[in-house]
This record gives sequence, C-alpha cells and structure tokens, in this order.
Amino acid sequence: MADFDIKMIAEELKNYDGEEVRIMEVCGTHTAAISENGIPSMLSEKIKLISGPGCPVCVTVTAVIDKLIELSMRSDTVVLTFGDLIRVKGTFKSLAEAKGEGANVKMVYSPMETVKLAKEDPSHTYVFAAIGFETTTPVYATVLEEAVKNNLNNLKLLTSLKTMPEVIRFVVKNGGGVDGFIAPGHVATITGSNIYKELSKELQIPFVVSGFEGTQLLLTIYSLVKMKGKGGFKNLYKSAVREEGNIKAKEIIQKFFEPSDASWRGMGKIPGSGLILREEYRKFDAGSDMLDEDNMPPGCRCADVLVGKIKPADCPLFGKKCTPDTAHGACMVSTEGSCYNYFISGRR
Repeated sequence: MADFDIKMIAEELKNYDGEEVRIMEVCGTHTAAISENGIPSMLSEKIKLISGPGCPVCVTVTAVIDKLIELSMRSDTVVLTFGDLIRVKGTFKSLAEAKGEGANVKMVYSPMETVKLAKEDPSHTYVFAAIGFETTTPVYATVLEEAVKNNLNNLKLLTSLKTMPEVIRFVVKNGGGVDGFIAPGHVATITGSNIYKELSKELQIPFVVSGFEGTQLLLTIYSLVKMKGKGGFKNLYKSAVREEGNIKAKEIIQKFFEPSDASWRGMGKIPGSGLILREEYRKFDAGSDMLDEDNMPPGCRCADVLVGKIKPADCPLFGKKCTPDTAHGACMVSTEGSCYNYFISGRR
C-alpha cells in the first residue's frame, strides 16, 4: 500500500465516531504484534480490540500440567517441553517447580529433539508435551513419523491439541459480543482461508485473515470496521495463506490424528475442538485421555479474558498478585498471552 493510503486509514481509525466495534484477534501472535506496534493507541475509543483463545499455553487445563508432573517424577521418564509451558501452574505447582524438586524436566526448542534424545538414550522414556493448534500439529506428526521409522518405543507424546473453528463458535455463543474477527494467520497457513470464509457465512460475522506487520493489522482492523453488521470475508495474507491451505501438512495431520472433544482452560469441554492420536498410533500416547480437570487459581479471570467478557486489567489479580514474575494465570505466563501483553505494554 502507498504511504498516503496508510495515513488515510490511520486517520480514519483514530477519528472513528460510529457505533462501537468489538474486534477479536484469535491468534496469540497477533496479540503480541498488536501490542508491539502500539496499535491500541492509534484507534478511536469506539474501536475495542479484545484477545481470544489463540494462545496454546493459555488454554491448556491444569490436568495436563499435573499429568506431566506425575510423569516427570518417574525415574525412567523425562518430560520435554517448551519454555512457556514450564512456568504454567497445575493444581499445585508448575513443571519448573517440580524440576526444582528433582523431577526430570527438560526445556527444548524443537519437538524434533525428542527423536534425537530417544535414539541416544533407550534407557529412558522421553515424553514431549504436545500442546498447540493446527500450526504445530504437523511437527508433532513428523516426530511420530520418525518414531515409527526408527521403532522408538521410548518416545511418547502427551497431547493437548486444539482446533480453531469450534472454539470460535463457542466464543460467539458465550463471549462478550464480537463484531469481527482477525482470523489466526499462522493457523490459516495450514488450514487454508476457506474455513474462515465458511464461518463468516455461518455466523454472519466478518473475518479477515491477516499477517503480522503493523500496517497490515491496521488495514485488517479498518476492513473489519467497514464490514461491521454486514458479514463478509477477506484474505489480506495471500502471500502465505491459500484457500486450500497446506495440503501436505493437512495430510500428515490426518495420518496420525483424528478429531475429538477437548477441554479448554476455564471453558470446559468443547465438542469436536481437539485432536487425539489415531488408534493405530496410541502406543505413542503418554496418557492423554480424560485430562479434563481444570483447577483455576483463586480469583483468576483467565476464562473471561479468553472469551472477551473482560479485559485483562479488569481481573482483580492483574498487576497485583499476578505479574509476569509472579504469574497466577496462564494468560500472564506466555509471551502470547493477553494479560502478559497488556502488562508489558501498559494497556488498561
């Protein structure tokens, strides 16, 4: 876009004086990009940005953390996880706290490290904490492909995998009222844009697929403001998102995983919103069934934040008992979490 167009759009957004518009970004990376680019300060007070349930760490129930801790306490088992998840509290403690008490917990940067470690050390079972959305699921499927190829019976996944369409329907039904969605860009590279086009028709709410640069996010917000009350769909991230998505990634997901019900932090079990290992690959599962219990910390309002009922700063713990250094809720732990991004950017 030309500079003139961006300036015009920015001016219109700042001076907008129509009906209030509530726009939800579903993707945690969008939440971070919106804060990093200072976009809230560029908008009229009548344009409200709200964060949705697109941070994988934020929507993981405490039962998953508790199970990982239980596994890590076994002498023959090592739990592998990403950095954000290691700090999220389960019912009583986090994986980081368990590690401090002697549990076998190791932070890694790629799920593929699980394959290398399992090959090198057959005396231990290596369990990867496989959380995430459609974006990361192909990587977990690739790990399983390597496990099958190398006959690694000491490699397992504890899965808490979510899919977007059903939780978006849940938010529309149970949230604080959404006038438009910034569709998750990373997820859309895998799923394709068509599913959001279909959701827009079904829900009669506009969706715009967006990238992560500040100018594109401004254009996306501008488009959604103009589309309020009309429905409709746009893909403004065509450089990465095709209508049909990534066919190879979807094929490997389908090979190893099948749809299931899934439990979301503070939201309960949402039918058809998750993925589990297919029956023929269940030997690689570390006990992912029935991990539904969700013991939210007292006073934590993460659940209401995730569906847009309140802003992070409306939680009584925000900035007091709950900060990035003393996180109570998962939304303050992850760098993609809405509470974390509100706190570090000073948003209120």
